[in-house]
Amino acid sequence: MPKTRISISLDSDQAERIRAHAERAGMDVSAYLANAATQQMAEAEAAEAQFAQIDAAIVAAEAAAADLPPLADVADDDLTETERREVREAMELVYGPDSAAARPGSAT
Repeated sequence: MPKTRISISLDSDQAERIRAHAERAGMDVSAYLANAATQQMAEAEAAEAQFAQIDAAIVAAEAAAADLPPLADVADDDLTETERREVREAMELVYGPDSAAARPGSAT
């Protein structure tokens, strides 16, 4: 198969580190970079395959959610104390415990 040349630009320090690593691996720079890129692509493809079913489930759930009617507004008075606590805890997971001002509907 014919070879294709790809040109990249690097900082001189980065290029020297790559040359040194390639030499220690007993490879020329082109082979070293091709090997590193191939390994990175294989890892990315394996991760994508691992999460493909989850990604598909998320897409399906988002599509189903788009067809749902909007939720009715709920005031604090409509919730039990336990429900209010659960909402606060969930919001803290998203916004952090010290970010009350960032929460929608919070007084600043």
